[in-house]
Amino acid sequence: MSEQNQDITVDTPGQLAAGAAVIADYLTRLPNAPGVYRMVSRDGDVLYVGKAANLKKRVQAYTKPYDQPARIARMIANTASMEFVQTNSEVEALLLEANLIKRLKPRYNVHLRDDKSFPFILVTGDHAAPQIIKHRGAKNRKGEYFGPFASAYSVNRTLNTLQRAFLLRSCSDSVFESRTRPCLLFQIKRCSAPCVGKVSAEDYQHLVDQAVGFLRGKSQDVKEELSHEMEASADALDFEKAARLRDRVRALAHVQLQQGINPQTIDEADLFAAYQDGGHTCIQVFFFRSGQNWGNRAYFPRHDRAVEAGEVLDSFLAQFYDEREPPKLVIVSHDVPGRELLEQALSIKADRRVEVLLPQRGEKREVMAQAVMNARESLARRMAESATQLQLLEGVAKAFGLDEAPQRIEVYDNSHIQGTNAVGAMIVAGPEGFVKNQYRKFNIKSTDLTPGDDYAMMREVLTRRFRRLMKEQEEEKEQEEEAREAGVAFDEKAADDEPDDVTVPDLVLIDGGAGQLAVACEVFAALGVSGVKLVAIAKGPERDAGRERFFMPGREPFHLEFKSPVLFYLQRLRDEAHRFAIGTHRAKRAQTLASSPLDEIEGIGPTRKRALLNHFGSGRAVTHAGLSDLESVKGISKAMARKIYDHFHDKG
Repeated sequence: MSEQNQDITVDTPGQLAAGAAVIADYLTRLPNAPGVYRMVSRDGDVLYVGKAANLKKRVQAYTKPYDQPARIARMIANTASMEFVQTNSEVEALLLEANLIKRLKPRYNVHLRDDKSFPFILVTGDHAAPQIIKHRGAKNRKGEYFGPFASAYSVNRTLNTLQRAFLLRSCSDSVFESRTRPCLLFQIKRCSAPCVGKVSAEDYQHLVDQAVGFLRGKSQDVKEELSHEMEASADALDFEKAARLRDRVRALAHVQLQQGINPQTIDEADLFAAYQDGGHTCIQVFFFRSGQNWGNRAYFPRHDRAVEAGEVLDSFLAQFYDEREPPKLVIVSHDVPGRELLEQALSIKADRRVEVLLPQRGEKREVMAQAVMNARESLARRMAESATQLQLLEGVAKAFGLDEAPQRIEVYDNSHIQGTNAVGAMIVAGPEGFVKNQYRKFNIKSTDLTPGDDYAMMREVLTRRFRRLMKEQEEEKEQEEEAREAGVAFDEKAADDEPDDVTVPDLVLIDGGAGQLAVACEVFAALGVSGVKLVAIAKGPERDAGRERFFMPGREPFHLEFKSPVLFYLQRLRDEAHRFAIGTHRAKRAQTLASSPLDEIEGIGPTRKRALLNHFGSGRAVTHAGLSDLESVKGISKAMARKIYDHFHDKG
């Protein structure tokens, strides 16, 4: 992890005074009102977004740069202009500030870098036989939502166990409607098969009610109810039913064991534990709902080394809840500067009271101490991994003749089966490991491509990727030239050193040999790409790992030392690209296999589709059926039969 202010231009008294003068010029036009301000650099980048109860008083402090900490002085020196938005209240300013920080990613603010949505468990309410599924995104579907869970792994693990405990279906409504016999989940006792009437509607609803009760925190009541049913079945000598109930009780106990700590005094809360070391911060977030621990996730926000843990946590919380609904209680490890203001903002957002608590004693304090310990261990692992990663990147630079450790490595691979469902894949790696939010997939579009031609597929992928990159660079150069002609000064040395913001790769790795390398060289020459090191990595004889050959322009093929850490690292990069390419190909293939020619016809829903498939045996048979045959299918009217027939026979 790098300190983000290293790329700022060297401050001089002249620069500092000029920046302060720019800020002072705005004072005469600022109101004594709450709002948000933005400090902007010479090249138009937003340096900092801040909120204020009184804009004029807050900005006035920046006109005295020599009284400010070093990082604020650097920010003032690089300020060329400012922008302001007046709000009705300081709470509105806080909410707007959090939104702008997430959107603009200013250099001097604390950044919440991982902003993925959390998964929920949904018990649907729009079907006679509710299903239990994982859900992400907007809560548009009718039903009850339980969460958030810290990760997909947490929710999948819980769902797997809940299926064993409550036997609720997980299949889609279309699959449910088309079933004629129980699926494998019924055979392995993970579903009660309401699709084919293996359980009555009343009994299935009872299972749903038990599952909802468990997720609402009434786990003990549900377990006692199942235990009583088990004993009653045993007394009635119905040992088979008693054994099934015993297995369900065990499954519930297994869920509670997996959840770890379940504090008695915490019902609904998010817990934030921050730990700082070496200018870096880890924030562990724990989710408690219905008295149960639903997992935790570690965050490593980006910030200046001089920012204290309380300030980091303050900014982090505002961004974290920008698009999420807060719980009743937010527990923090440090007293955040704007705690009262944050409580007001979160209460308005949730439309109910939200408390931000710094625990001083009791069970909450003990739980927080354990969470801080987790944050400390996570940060230690992160820093150790970063140090190791830097050593590996320096080894890569030495092996391939780069001037310095690469900040961005792009790896390319293709996947197909005899040319069908062909896809290309790009993965990205850097000083902090794999940058998964920058992975890209390429559906091969060339119609004149020979099926299975790996060279042509690689040519298309690289051409599409770097043609777009070169176009963006050209547009940036034109904008810079126009700005210079207009008299705006540019700092050519300023460049964000975060790998997330780097566009041009330092190293491109291609899965293949001399042929793939030759194709890449042709593409780079045609597009005018320069300054990017090209390397092809080919599997060894009999595909032995450790005997890979490397190909580079103007250099004989070579091997790296067997069992070299750098070789292992390059193997991981190649394998990750291969995994991503294969996964993308399989998803595309599954989508193709799951599709039916009947899906293209408007008015053909699950019931009519099932009737046609049952009558003709397959979708292909339907496409060749005559009009009279279609009319003979139960549930298909003459008008619909004509529509189906015309769809497959009137192609122009």
